[in-house]
Order: sequence, then C-alpha cells, then structure tokens
Amino acid sequence: MSIKNMFTTPDGKNHGFTFFLLTYLFLVLGFSTGLIDILNKHFQNTLQVSKAESALVQFANYIGYFVMAIPAGILARRYGYKGGIFIGLALIALGAFWFISAASIGEYWAFLVGLFILATGLTCIETIANPFATVMGSPEQGAARLNLSQSCTGIGLIFGPLIGGHFILSATGDVNTSNDALFIPYMGIGLAVAILALVFFFTKIPDITPESDIPQEGYAQNSPSLWQRPHFVLAIVAQFLYVAGQTGVFSFFINYVVDHSPLFSQTVAAFIPNSWSWQSPEGWKFTERGASQLLAFGGFGLFMLGRFTGGLLLSKISAHKLLWIFAAIDCGLMLIIMFAEGWLAVTSLVLSFYFMSIMFPTIFALGIFGLGEQTKKASSYIVMSIVGGAVMPMLMGSIADAYSMALGFVMPLACFVIIGMYGLFWTKLHSRSINQTKTMTARSL
Repeated sequence: MSIKNMFTTPDGKNHGFTFFLLTYLFLVLGFSTGLIDILNKHFQNTLQVSKAESALVQFANYIGYFVMAIPAGILARRYGYKGGIFIGLALIALGAFWFISAASIGEYWAFLVGLFILATGLTCIETIANPFATVMGSPEQGAARLNLSQSCTGIGLIFGPLIGGHFILSATGDVNTSNDALFIPYMGIGLAVAILALVFFFTKIPDITPESDIPQEGYAQNSPSLWQRPHFVLAIVAQFLYVAGQTGVFSFFINYVVDHSPLFSQTVAAFIPNSWSWQSPEGWKFTERGASQLLAFGGFGLFMLGRFTGGLLLSKISAHKLLWIFAAIDCGLMLIIMFAEGWLAVTSLVLSFYFMSIMFPTIFALGIFGLGEQTKKASSYIVMSIVGGAVMPMLMGSIADAYSMALGFVMPLACFVIIGMYGLFWTKLHSRSINQTKTMTARSL
C-alpha cells in the first residue's frame, strides 16, 4: 500500500496533514516521558529518598492517567478529536509551568503535583490521538499508522533525558543536590505546548468516522458489551503489564547502569567527556549524566528505531505475531540483565528498548480492532490500564532496596511473558469476539 493511500479513508479524503500534526503530539508525549525517567535518580540525590520512594514519581504520573482516562474519552465524544486534544494541551502547559513554583517550594509533594497535572493532559493525548491515528485510513493499516505516528515518541524520548540530564544530573562522580534548574526543561515544554495548542485551535481538524463504524461481516449494529469481547478485555490486561514492565525498565535504567557500570579505558573516557568518572580502585565508570546519555542515545535511540522499523515490519507481518516474537526476545534479555555482569548486561538492557518499542501501539490497535462506534470508549479503558506504570517501579524499587537492582528485573520479565501469550492467542480471542456478536445478532432476530 502506498504512503498516500495509507492516510486515505473510504470516502476518498486524504488526511496526511492531520496525521503530520498528530506526530507532534507524540513528540511532546515522548519528551515528557523521557524527562520523567531521570527524576528517580535525581530525587534520590536531592531529597534523600529511597529507590522505592523515588518511584512516587511514576506513581503520580500514572495515577494521573488512571484518573483522567474516562473523562478524556467523554471529552472526545462530546467535543470531538480536536476539542479533546486542545484541552489536553492546555493541561500539559499548566502542569509544566507549575514546576516553576515547585522548584521554589523545594518539597517532594510539589513536584509530584506538577507531574500529576501534566499527566492528566498527556492522558487526553493518549486517549484521543491513538484511536485518531488508527482511523485515518483502512483498519488493516491501523497498527502500522499508529506505530509510524508514535515514532516521534521515540524522538522525544531521546531528547527528554538528554536535555534533562544536562540541566539536572551530575557530570562528575559528585552528587547534584540542587533542584534549582529542574524547572528549565519543563518551562520549555510549557512554551512549546502553548504554541502547539494555538496551531490546533486555528487548524481545521476533521472528526473522522471509523470505517469499522459501518456494519461489516461478523459485526452487527447491536454489538455486545465491550466486556464480552475477549480480545479487548485482555488487551487491557496486556497494556497494564506492558506499561508496568516498560516503566520499570525506564525508571531504573540509570540506577542499573551506574551500579553495574562496565569498565572503560582512559581513551574511551576522554572521547566522550562528562560521561565517566574515575572510581578507585575499579577504573573509569559511567557517571549519572553518562548513564542518562546512554539512556537517550542507546535505549531511546533503539526505541525510536523500533517504532520506525516496526511500522515497516507490520506491513509484512501480522501485528499479533510480531508482538509475541518481540515479547519472547525481551524475556530472554531480562534474564541476561538479571544474571550477567558488565557490558553483556548493560548491552542487553539497551537492546530491550528496541523490542519494547512496538508493544504499546500494537496492543492498542489489536484491542480496539473492529469495535466500531465503541472505539472511543474502548480507548479510554485501554488508556486507564496505563496505571500499571504506577505500580511496577515501587515493586522493583522495593526489591532493589532489599536485594539488588538486577533482581528487580524479574518483574518486567513476568510482564513480557503474559504479553507474549496475548499476541500468541490473539487470533482465537478475536474469533470469540466475532462469535459473541453473531450470537447476539441471532438472538435479536
């Protein structure tokens, strides 16, 4: 299928420009997420909180998703895609600008409030922009479009820790104990989002009706409840576990790399300044800023590459099949992270980002496939499952505090096992959803 046809709906209209604007929303989403993942280590240093307590950063963020998911779906149904997106951008700007006050207050709760407000805005974007991307063309290309649009999430994920690490984390072996510069990257988010909100306000955005709203074979207008569709219900479970696993890996990446840093020669250390420090008697090892650069260019760089190549792979391989293959590979990488040392362990941690990259949009697209007029409502429930990210860092942090950071990765391992099973059995689950519809149709005749 050509790129032009990829964004053409059954009525013959091309939505390429709208899709282009949508990608900028995912850029903001990625930058904000990437920035969050360096805050754990920062607050451990500045506020002397434990690893488990630092996970309140993710808790505040993902509780915002949980609280706002249903209201975001209501906003989408009442005001359309454009109205919901505009409200989301306004909330993001409000949360970002709050960090100016939070830096002055200097208390942990103040930063958590800012993250919560910002997360409510990001929830609107997730709830509305994800299904919006899937309906800008044929349903069969929905997963590919969503992966393509979320490639910009990968770009944002790179620049989040890169820019945030420059302002926030220490470039030497010494610990940065100041929150004074923390507001700077968030002020940048607020200004960028305010401009983007104005662009959306003055741009004509169509409220596209999904092709799947039209009755198709196996689906009737008197569709069963969403909760009678196994492929949707288990998508919520899979998405909960994916975001939990992803957030755990993202959140403790810097901790793991600093704790398990491989040794470097002086030549390598001199080649990339401000990334290594001499730790006697071991040798040259990653600094916190060096670990944040590895997170940006290595982890999130591969994450972005996975989103781009994932869109291409999904045009050749069934979405559910690619999901279970990538989940199986990540299971193997988690085992290496838990039991290996040095470069092998750190390299496996970085590689895991590539194979996580397609999971969120693919699970999302598989979960809402064929739901028709129930799509916006279903999207709200799937976005609510992002609350999994509030739980996992606390569990991993508790294991790390009690045992070791490496052992904490048993939790993402368990998540990827179940995600792989969802992909493996998705065809059967979807068939059962169709059978439920046919049964209801027969009863209504």
